[in-house]
Formats: sequence, C-alpha cells, structure tokens
Amino acid sequence: MSDAENSGFISKVIGPKKRWRAYKARVKELPESYRTAAEAIERYLMHFVPTDQDSNASMFEDLADLFEQAAVNRTPIREIVGEDPVEFAEAFAQNYTEGGYVPARARKQLTDDIERAAG
Repeated sequence: MSDAENSGFISKVIGPKKRWRAYKARVKELPESYRTAAEAIERYLMHFVPTDQDSNASMFEDLADLFEQAAVNRTPIREIVGEDPVEFAEAFAQNYTEGGYVPARARKQLTDDIERAAG
C-alpha cells in the first residue's frame, strides 16, 4: 500500500480504497432489501473506532459476505440481525474494533432502516 493510501482519516476508517470500492461494488449487487440492510449497518459501523485499517476493511468485507450468503439462501433479514439491529451491529463490530460512541439518532436510524428493509 502506498503512503498516500495509508494516510488520511478516510483510509483509517474504511481501509485501503481499493478494498473499499470492491466492498461497495459487492453491496451494490445485492437485492434491494439486503442492500438497504447492509448499507444501514455500514452507516452504523462508521461510528466505531478501527483498531487498524486491515481490521476495518475486513469488517466491511465480512459484512458483504454475510449479506451475499443470506441473499443466496433467501434468509429473512430479521433472521440475520434479530429483533435488535443495534445489538447485532455492536456485537458484529466488537470482533473488529475497540468500540466507539454511537449517537442515539444513529441507533434509531439503524432500527428504522432495518425495519424498512425487513418489510
């Protein structure tokens, strides 16, 4: 990775741009409800502090893996995230980050977005 890719706030949050673009392309290919849910969780995960760029990039790639597999298996969104999407997202993030501050409005937005995606 070049020094330009390795520096800056954005690369610290999302990891290398090439991996981020690949992740975004994968999410874009998901069926609409799965894409809506994945993007809602992605927005929420942006509030967590990355331990390193590779861990954060892996977190988003694993999120894409999860929703791609769920779409293939036609797993209902509620079976993926459960009844509390905030709890799901925070548990998911704990595997990759040291945590972060998530404002109440972000929690509500995640809950509302998942409700809309789940139908």
